Amino acid sequence: MATNEPGHVLDWIMQPISYARYRFPPDIIRHAVWIYLRFTLSYRDVEDPLAERGLMVSNESTPRWVLKFWPIIAKNLHAIRPKAHSRWHLDEMVVSIAGRQMYMWRAVDSEGEVLEILVEPQRDKIAALRLLRNRRQSFVPKAIVTDKLRS
Repeated sequence: MATNEPGHVLDWIMQPISYARYRFPPDIIRHAVWIYLRFTLSYRDVEDPLAERGLMVSNESTPRWVLKFWPIIAKNLHAIRPKAHSRWHLDEMVVSIAGRQMYMWRAVDSEGEVLEILVEPQRDKIAALRLLRNRRQSFVPKAIVTDKLRS
């Protein structure tokens, strides 16, 4: 079933975006917002790639589009984002940052998706637990695999 057919699973997850009363078509507005956010350009710099395509968009339009449409787009992207698997792998490694020895902790799910990264100056149980508490995931894993280090 195609995603644009009515009754699709994503229809009830994703919030519809209304582009009514805008001078430009939705594709151009989406493209301008994407250019601004993807390449971290200034609002004036978004004008140039659009002008190369023959679109004369004011640099005043882009901030309005970003402020109005980006929260809705972000919410929709978050809703369709794949959920983490129930088996997580925790790992630590020593890194040098500005000449200081630090410990980088990572939580990775069984599919290889990095769930969380934490950099700490010490290697102990408190730092390992902080990695699990600060996670942005909404559920607790069923299994946690470690390399059996004391920390």
